[in-house]
Amino acid sequence: MFAQLGYYICIPFAWLTRLFYSLTGSYGAALLLFTLVVKLVLLPFQLKSKKSMLRMNRLQGKVKDIQTRYANNKAKQQEEMADLYAREGVNPASGCLWSFLPFPIIIALYSIIRLPLRYFMSMSTETIEQVRELATSLGYQAAEGRVAYEQIYLAKFVHENWSSFAGKFQGLIDLDYTFLGLDLADTARNVIGQFPGGGWPVWGLLLLPIVAALSQLLMSVITMRGSGAVDNSSSKTMMYTMPLLTIWMGYSFPAALMIYWIANALFSSLQELLLNKKFNEILDREETEKEKEKKEKRYAKYEQQKAMLQQQQQRSSQPQGSKKKQAQRKEQQRKGPATTENGKIGGRPYARGRSFSEDHYQE
Repeated sequence: MFAQLGYYICIPFAWLTRLFYSLTGSYGAALLLFTLVVKLVLLPFQLKSKKSMLRMNRLQGKVKDIQTRYANNKAKQQEEMADLYAREGVNPASGCLWSFLPFPIIIALYSIIRLPLRYFMSMSTETIEQVRELATSLGYQAAEGRVAYEQIYLAKFVHENWSSFAGKFQGLIDLDYTFLGLDLADTARNVIGQFPGGGWPVWGLLLLPIVAALSQLLMSVITMRGSGAVDNSSSKTMMYTMPLLTIWMGYSFPAALMIYWIANALFSSLQELLLNKKFNEILDREETEKEKEKKEKRYAKYEQQKAMLQQQQQRSSQPQGSKKKQAQRKEQQRKGPATTENGKIGGRPYARGRSFSEDHYQE
C-alpha cells in the first residue's frame, strides 16, 4: 500500500524533472529548475503561515510576561495565552504544517534519482529487465554491494552505449549525469580514495556535501532570526545539528541530491529574506487605529463565544433529574403543606406523625 502510494507521489515530480531535462539537456539544470518551480508552487501556501509566524514573534514579550505571572498556575496561563492569541488574531499552530513539506518532496526526489528507469523514465519492471539483459550481453556488470543504486549505474551504461539501445525500448532516455564537470550519479564516498588527486571531478564531489551543509546553516540562521528563535537553546541545537547530518548523509547519497539540497537552501534563504521584509512592512501598517478596532471586535466575538460555551457546559453538567425535582418543589409549594389537622400541633405540620395516639403512653 505504502509502496503504491509512494509511486503515485513520485509520478508528478518525475514528470516535471523529465520535462526540464528534455528542455535543457542537462540533469543538473533540470534539478535546479525543479527546485525553483516547487518553491513557487508552495509559496502561496506558505504566505499565511509566514505572516502568522512573524506575528507570533512580535508577541514574544507578552507571552513571556504571561508565563512569568502565571508560572504556578498552568490552567490560568493557558487561558491567558488563548485570550492573547484570540485578541491578536494569531494561530500558533498555523506555521507548523508547512515546515514538514520539504520531507516528502526530498524522499520522492531521492527515489527518482535512485531509480531513474522506474520513475524518471516511467518504465515497467519487465522493460527494465529487458534493458538489463541487453546491457549484460554488452558487458555490463552490476556493482556488488551497491544494489540501492544499481539503476543509476545501468542508466550510465546505457548512456555510454546509447547506439546499442536507441529506439529499442519505449520510454528509455539517454540520461547524461554530467553537470559542471561532475558526475551527479556518483557519491563522495566512492571517490574519497582518489583524494587529493583526481582533479575537479573528485574535489567537486567532496565539496558538494560541505557546500550543502553551509547553505543549510545559512537558511537556518535567516529563518530563526526572522522567527525570533535565535535565543532558544533547542533551536540553536537544531541549527547546528542539521548541517552536520547533511555532511554525513551527503557523502553517501548521489551528488544529484546535493544539487537539490543546495538549490533548495539558497532559494529558501532568499524567500525568507524577501518575505520577512514584506510582511514586517504589512504588520507595521496594521498597527493602526483601524486595525486595532478590528482586533477589538474580533476579541469581543471571541468573548461572546466563550461565554456561550461556558453556559452550555454548565447546563450539561447539571444532573438529569434536577429539572424534574425543581418542578416537584414548585408544585409542592403551590399546594402547601401536605398534612391534616389531626397530625398538626399549633402551626407545625407533621408534628404528630401518622401513628400518633394520645393514649399511647397512658397506663
